Amino acid sequence: MNQIRTSERGYTLMEVLAVLALIAALLTLVGPNVINSMNSGQVKATKSQIKALDNVLKQYYMDNYTYPTTEQGLKALIEKPTIPPIPENWNGPYLSEKTIPKDPWGEEIKYISPGVHNPDKYDIFSLGRDKKEGGEGIEADIGNW
Repeated sequence: MNQIRTSERGYTLMEVLAVLALIAALLTLVGPNVINSMNSGQVKATKSQIKALDNVLKQYYMDNYTYPTTEQGLKALIEKPTIPPIPENWNGPYLSEKTIPKDPWGEEIKYISPGVHNPDKYDIFSLGRDKKEGGEGIEADIGNW
């Protein structure tokens, strides 16, 4: 009788460790780039949201000859303010959403009128990733200034 020999070969510990070391090296090189790209995308999305709100506020101004007050806030773009000064020519809603827009970190976009950075108009801003005022780099506030 002829016997057929089959070799059952598995991976050695050294081969498994070599593959794990290679994967760890790749993650070390690629990981920070992925995280930076994600942070950069969130900042760009927030700047885009702020730019869009800026355009909507300009439309509100064209209709009412004034910007919403800080007390009226961005809610004035969704429903006619009941807090004085009540706009006589309100032609909204100016936003299709029924809620105040949120930044990529889940916080509502902030609005102050007159602004600290733009005293003749308003400030629209996000507190950014750290959700605190101020900061630098990726922790900085993102605004229309």
